[in-house]
Amino acid sequence: MRVLPQKFTDWFASKGWHIHPHQRDMLDRAEAPALLLIAPTGGGKTLAGFLPTLVDLAQVPHDGLHTLYISPLKALAADIRRNLTTPVTEMGLDIRIEDRTGDTPASRKKRQRADPPHILLTTPESLALLTSYEDAPRMFKGLKRVVVDEIHALAESKRGDQLMLALGRLQRLCPDLRRVGLSATVEDPAAIAQHLARHPDPCEILMADPGPAPDISMLTTEQPPPWAGGNAAYAIPAVLEEVRKHNTTLIFHNTRAQAEIFFHNLWLANEDSLPIGIHHGSLDRQQRERVEAAMVRGELRAIVCTGSLDLGIDWGDVDLVIQIGAPKNVKRLVQRIGRANHRYNAPSKALLVPANRFEVVECVAALDAVRDGALDGEPRGSGPRDVLCQHILITACAGPFDADALFAEITTVGAYAGLSRAEFDDCLTFCATGGYALRAYDQWQRLQQRGDGAWHLRDPRAAQKIRMNIGTIQDTDTLKVRLRRNRGGKPLGEVEEGFAATLTPGDTFLIGGQIVKYEGLREMTVEVSRHAAKKPKVATFMGTKFATSTVLSARVVEMFQQEDWPALPAHTADWLALQRRVSQLPKPGRLLIESFPHDGREQTVIYGFAGRNGQQTLGLLLTKRMEEIGLNPLGFVATDYATLIWGLDAVQDPAPLFDLAALKDGLDTWLAGNAVMKRTFRASATIAGLIQRNSPSARKSGRQATFSSDILYDTLQKYDPDHLLLDITREEAMRGLVDFGRIKEMAQRIGGRIDHLKLSRVTPLAAPMLLEMGRVPVKGAAEEKLLAQEAASLMEQSGLAEITPAAAPHWRAGS
Repeated sequence: MRVLPQKFTDWFASKGWHIHPHQRDMLDRAEAPALLLIAPTGGGKTLAGFLPTLVDLAQVPHDGLHTLYISPLKALAADIRRNLTTPVTEMGLDIRIEDRTGDTPASRKKRQRADPPHILLTTPESLALLTSYEDAPRMFKGLKRVVVDEIHALAESKRGDQLMLALGRLQRLCPDLRRVGLSATVEDPAAIAQHLARHPDPCEILMADPGPAPDISMLTTEQPPPWAGGNAAYAIPAVLEEVRKHNTTLIFHNTRAQAEIFFHNLWLANEDSLPIGIHHGSLDRQQRERVEAAMVRGELRAIVCTGSLDLGIDWGDVDLVIQIGAPKNVKRLVQRIGRANHRYNAPSKALLVPANRFEVVECVAALDAVRDGALDGEPRGSGPRDVLCQHILITACAGPFDADALFAEITTVGAYAGLSRAEFDDCLTFCATGGYALRAYDQWQRLQQRGDGAWHLRDPRAAQKIRMNIGTIQDTDTLKVRLRRNRGGKPLGEVEEGFAATLTPGDTFLIGGQIVKYEGLREMTVEVSRHAAKKPKVATFMGTKFATSTVLSARVVEMFQQEDWPALPAHTADWLALQRRVSQLPKPGRLLIESFPHDGREQTVIYGFAGRNGQQTLGLLLTKRMEEIGLNPLGFVATDYATLIWGLDAVQDPAPLFDLAALKDGLDTWLAGNAVMKRTFRASATIAGLIQRNSPSARKSGRQATFSSDILYDTLQKYDPDHLLLDITREEAMRGLVDFGRIKEMAQRIGGRIDHLKLSRVTPLAAPMLLEMGRVPVKGAAEEKLLAQEAASLMEQSGLAEITPAAAPHWRAGS
């Protein structure tokens, strides 16, 4: 057992603290090549991760960088620096701690490379940038440890893949480097451990005492939730009452739009003028920082927020978390619950607020999953090749490299352990020439091989552009929002370009909790003025939408099999009982399809429970199949659990519609010329370095980038259909935007077992679908048929039907 120095023992005693068992274990296992700590929020896991570093630096002087700390959020890095500085200062330790993110001044960044601190706190993107410099070996030469915080959040994204590729580079520079991962919510510790470790080395897993179970329940409201919608306005009086009873409440939402609308309605109902703030990723950085500072000081009673506050920042005296809308993902819910009572062995308190009637069922299923400790997670598959291409270019920026050595280094990264040499060579060739169809263009001739076989940048000046475009985050293109310059030009945040394109002068919308009026677009900036309206004219921007996880969907279907539902409110239990009487409820391992007439159209509802993207894609594919066999579909709408299709003809036998091979062929055909593919191509091409959004002169607008990427996409489709980036694009579209994997999982789950019920009228479970927003029309034979019928009806009403074509040859369409 490693002895804790007296300074540390005295410091713990001065605080009235005792070292936690998992903190002691982390100190004892400090020499493990890779170590994953899973500890509850408030359990001191960050101090546990740093304790071996602090003890090392207190006992043995170290010149240069000793420990690198990586976090998913810039704010988290800054918060850790503040929290870590306190014990270092109070113990009188001679340890320099600094952070380095996109917000760090350029002068400090330059000095950090020449004279790095003992502990550097940074993000995956900043680390990738640091490894791109020629002096990286000198900066990292003494590096002993890397601490990856909130590793679960990184392991599920391309940012995590980029980080692990960078760690592979650091491990080659520092062979004895120790890796530490910290997390509070992990559904598969072994998978995260494998992600963290150098392949094929093992990784030790340390499980801390999880502490008491969270105090979590559904909020009781006087008014039942509506049948459809996502704003939960009905619950605002009850939410305000909970805010009054607690010190600080975090009110989480799944989208930025929902957060804005809820905050606005909450503020209108806030007759006691309780101090309430709003925080999400589209707000101006200064506004976010003001809210964060007020939270730390305990000046806010409530903060309406999104995933921007999901991760492990200690926000002071938060004693309640409210989740508005079904959480969609058990792991995300557990993460958010942990924001309340940020203390060791103190139960977190949380309330769920379903936005509509179906979400009541989903919330109860989520509560059961949390109590059972059943976290969800989807397998990610092999490492994405667009990230690998970027890594090759980053490597070239640091100097000449040997392809064999780089391939060996990359395959030590878990996600790329199965990478074949042919796949690596394809990526290297793409980075060097742009690929077969683009090799004639000088701008994509970026690498060349020397006589000794080493690869290097063809033009050293290209390094600046490559560095300016490092990163894997591909948010929807956004425009800055500012108050008009003659009123100070204060920045408010940003909105999607697509949303801005829908605005006309005079339109009002929400941002930062206030209603503003659109004045115009000036130099790629949305100019607005404050407006006194109580309700915005235009819905706010959308932000990210989550899909209900496979685990949560399965639990909902399992709930349907109960005889009755004592855990559900009476209004929801009665609704499900009525559905069982007039039709049936979905069953595990089977697909329920209901057909009925409504409003002069034939309606078909498919309860696939494949998540929003999967059900949306299912709507596209099924309407295409229905069009082919003459069923004349007119449109569809999708939710997380079902797809509703309406048309002119009833479905008699649904089995032929669900042939997986035919659906896959239909998807390939649909994707080939669809905007979804072009959008996916643009994202992958930007990550891989084919398209550069940032240049020393200016950043391209979304429209400019779309134009150039669309031309590239069409060119490659025509002249080089097997191009690496088209192959990557197909993989990404199938996995992400259209989520065909969930449709495939659904097809395998039901195995052809379909319950098709032909009914005379709408069913209780289907009724909310008829109220859903986001209906997608189908342009095809059904529309032409309706137009012909409408024309015939008009002719008949006007008496023109009596005029035969022979008697009136001059009548033509449009006359």
